[in-house]
Amino acid sequence: MSLFSKKKVLVLFGSPQSHGTTRKLLDSFLSGFHQNKDWSVEEVSLYELSPHPCTGCRACAKKEGCSFDDLDGLDKSLRACDLLVVASPVYNSSFPAPLKAWLDRTQRYFEARFSLGMRPPIKKHRDAVLLLTMGSQEDFAVEVCTHQLERAFSVMNTSLVGCAVWDATDLGDQNKARAVEAAGGIALEILQKM
Repeated sequence: MSLFSKKKVLVLFGSPQSHGTTRKLLDSFLSGFHQNKDWSVEEVSLYELSPHPCTGCRACAKKEGCSFDDLDGLDKSLRACDLLVVASPVYNSSFPAPLKAWLDRTQRYFEARFSLGMRPPIKKHRDAVLLLTMGSQEDFAVEVCTHQLERAFSVMNTSLVGCAVWDATDLGDQNKARAVEAAGGIALEILQKM
């Protein structure tokens, strides 16, 4: 398969810790994709990108796009990818600020759909996977994060097909094996399907 026909994984990395538990969970998920010559992986660190918060200016309701251009490159990568992976720690039962800022900025796709009549705002469909790490063992935090993504994905032609959670990280690695196994299983299923 040539470079131009490879399937694309886009990773939104939402942790400020480049070698922490979120990275370990992500690496376990991506290992099969890195070994498969039919896939390429692009990773975006949302902490490094530092998305501008949505200001509710409604420019996206008048013209497709956003008044801020800091996410234009990410939008292009999103539109081209076959698989979107969101890898993030949980902060206060939700996502950290840079990931939440990106999520708020997906308002441009809601406006494209409902104000501008673009159906769908993003033509190409993709599957998505959520990888979460958290110090606690609260199902509520997983529900909140999943709900937020599914809400945004509803206008982004994106389907959340899997979620792996490494919980109780405050207690060390006791739940690591279970989380890594779950992430690997989701990855294998995707690789076999696509």
